[in-house]
Amino acid sequence: MAREFNFDGIAGPTHNYAGLSRGNLASLKHGGQLSNPRAAALEGLEKMRFIAELGVGQAVLPPHPRPDVRALRRLGFSGSDPAVLEAAWRLEPRLLVACSSASAMWAANAATVAPSSDTRDGRLHLTPANLSALFHRSLEAEQTTRTLRAIFFDAERFTVHDPLPAGAYFSDEGAANHSRLVTSLGAVHVFGWGRQGFSGTPVEPRRYPARQTQEASRAVAKLNQLTEERVLLWQQAPEGIDAGAFHSDVLCVGNDNTFLCHKSAFVDTQSLLQTLQARLGEGLECVVAGEEDFPVHEAVASYAFNSQLITLPSGEMCIIAPVESERNAVARRFLERVVTDWESVVAVHYIDLNSSMKNGGGPACLRLKIPLTSTERDAISARVFFDGALEHALKGWVARHYRDRLGLDDLRDPELLNQVHTALDELSALLGLGSIYPFQGG
Repeated sequence: MAREFNFDGIAGPTHNYAGLSRGNLASLKHGGQLSNPRAAALEGLEKMRFIAELGVGQAVLPPHPRPDVRALRRLGFSGSDPAVLEAAWRLEPRLLVACSSASAMWAANAATVAPSSDTRDGRLHLTPANLSALFHRSLEAEQTTRTLRAIFFDAERFTVHDPLPAGAYFSDEGAANHSRLVTSLGAVHVFGWGRQGFSGTPVEPRRYPARQTQEASRAVAKLNQLTEERVLLWQQAPEGIDAGAFHSDVLCVGNDNTFLCHKSAFVDTQSLLQTLQARLGEGLECVVAGEEDFPVHEAVASYAFNSQLITLPSGEMCIIAPVESERNAVARRFLERVVTDWESVVAVHYIDLNSSMKNGGGPACLRLKIPLTSTERDAISARVFFDGALEHALKGWVARHYRDRLGLDDLRDPELLNQVHTALDELSALLGLGSIYPFQGG
């Protein structure tokens, strides 16, 4: 039996609101506002503490080094680090901002995971996402791969693949477009995709771009050693993407045998559910919301479907939702109906993730779900599993190194870069990860 662990990304010291993510309504709305990196990191740690105290597996993923001076050098800037930052701010400020994003905190985009129980070779597989649809996110793939290989280093039990080749045809957004459902009949991995890279998609979004390609989803499934009967590729609904559901996890969430879904998450929802039912049997429970009872714009605004649906030690489930869902009467009514009508879901808990939500990242965005057997858990020597001692250490680390106010013009400050490198150097040692960052010479 495997226990599911939620690997949450820690908000980085350069957490900011730059409005970089086209199609992400919250990101665009708050672009240019001042941020509070310290508050963002502490909000994330508080969520981790709450989930760990429920008895659910919890772990952490460290931030990436930002500003990404290496990327700026690859784009033609030269000289010392301060000279690169100053020239980038003077000549192409939006480029410096893009190279300073702390978007790696949304760990649902870090990789796609296949547990050892599902794979042909009996190992746990992780394929880091190339995130090639957006420049600032594409910078994450290399560091994510380094970090995951430092944690999941035991080659007998784990395989961390290279990300897919970058480019329009194989654009991969990771677990944010992936759900794993399980009943007594087996497991099915649902891969949401928005467009076909090679042949073109008959119907595509008109307002916002579709990020995930069908070709990427198929390639990831193959890399992760999943058999065909365990894979289901299904197109995201163009109207859902145009409404702001840039990833499928904005309008659906799955856990074990339970699937919460808005009709605007996928095309032909009825056929999708029938296909899932045929593969997984009567043990599958599907909760579907339609436009008449939960308008898609309300679903996107409240992020009710970007909640975490987690299994408690009792075997029952609960929902971890953002407070925005509690404040939205339609969203609150839907979530409470789930608790009332489905015996397997016993509670909904609302948590404050304001700093993340302002960039369009709810509870589900912040975590990468990784099922681990006890043997696999014991094979991980890094100090990434959340407990009281690690919480205390991380809160102290944040207090020492994070600013409580950050504007976009602060990103040119060489002292900020020094602070970030000092912080991450200390953190990598604290977590027992070794020299995982390029600036450490690792």
